[in-house]
Amino acid sequence: MNGEVVITGLGSVSALGLNTDDFWSAVKEGKSGISAIQGFDEAGLKINLAAQVKDFNPADYFSNKDLPLLDRYSQFALMACREAVVQSGLERDSLWQAAAVIGTGCGGKETDEITYAHLYKQQKSRAHPFTIPKGMPSAAASQVSMQLSIAGPVFTVSSACSSANHAIAQAALLIRAGVVDVAIAGGTDAPFTYGLLKAWEALRVVSVDNCRPFSVDRSGLILGEGAGMVVLESDRHAKNRGASILARLAGSGMSADAGHITDPSADGAARAIQVALRDAKIGCQDVGYVNAHGTGTLANDRTETEALHSVFGSHAKSLMVSSTKSMHGHALGASGGLEFIATVKALQEGIIPPTINFTGPGEGCDLDYVPNVAREKVIRVAISNSFAFGGLNAVQVIQAV
Repeated sequence: MNGEVVITGLGSVSALGLNTDDFWSAVKEGKSGISAIQGFDEAGLKINLAAQVKDFNPADYFSNKDLPLLDRYSQFALMACREAVVQSGLERDSLWQAAAVIGTGCGGKETDEITYAHLYKQQKSRAHPFTIPKGMPSAAASQVSMQLSIAGPVFTVSSACSSANHAIAQAALLIRAGVVDVAIAGGTDAPFTYGLLKAWEALRVVSVDNCRPFSVDRSGLILGEGAGMVVLESDRHAKNRGASILARLAGSGMSADAGHITDPSADGAARAIQVALRDAKIGCQDVGYVNAHGTGTLANDRTETEALHSVFGSHAKSLMVSSTKSMHGHALGASGGLEFIATVKALQEGIIPPTINFTGPGEGCDLDYVPNVAREKVIRVAISNSFAFGGLNAVQVIQAV
């Protein structure tokens, strides 16, 4: 058994920037990455706002040889993994026996969309020969393995909006079990295709004016895209090589609602939080900050607040709770990775991210949501929540070093 798991590298791509420094700078300043949706001329699209990755030219980051096999979601995963590995200081040859666990809620939707347009709009008779290896849900994990020379356990986790947190939990378990000393984990998604946007429209959970988590006038989520990846190591391995340890992954909790496919359960969410705290051997009173799932939908925000009251009791009123989705949007399978990174940075710098666009607490939302402006506060322990469609919940407990 390897014991403690520590975090030594962070990498991100989001509507707030193409690297973690830009991402965290925007989060601290309460900047929004949400703007008018770009790239869609089709009539009848009702979604008008999005948190899209901006100023991104794939040719600046990938060779002409590699690009034909890289769906947008794989591009994001590779960029974030590269950044995380560079920060960790790990040499390429030391990754050979590492693991890579990559979460995604959607997989290669860009590839699917192009294929369907080719076959049905353009009436072509054949699909591109790379359609399957480019668009399959495990394509990003395979590309990370090949391009970073990772030959240990490599696989994909798909649990909708909890994909990144589930992936991080699985990677940590591999380290704790002694299977590997090093793992790269997180999530990636690129959902901006016409077909997928029409599907999200049909759910009627997307806001037409803004993302206002926990607010009285909240009207839904805003879709985002990107990737959030972290390098995890056994404490022993990191210390032996003199690595700079950013934070400790103290524990993980997972649960399923076993209930409704889209209506979240406060009990299911609470159980995931409780399991995570037990796994970390950390008491409720020690937690200072919660990076909330906080989608901005009527059901999620009320249910998550109820779950926090259930677990933390009277201490819930002392918690600082914020939703960074108000800035980077709901990046689906990547959201947990981005939020994990924001939580690590909050612990490192003693700055609690705000919930921007907050207009006043909604019914059933009565906690301290760090409204609109970041707060300077040194904390030792935080949790990061992900609660997905299908009632699939994953929570991380992160501890300062």
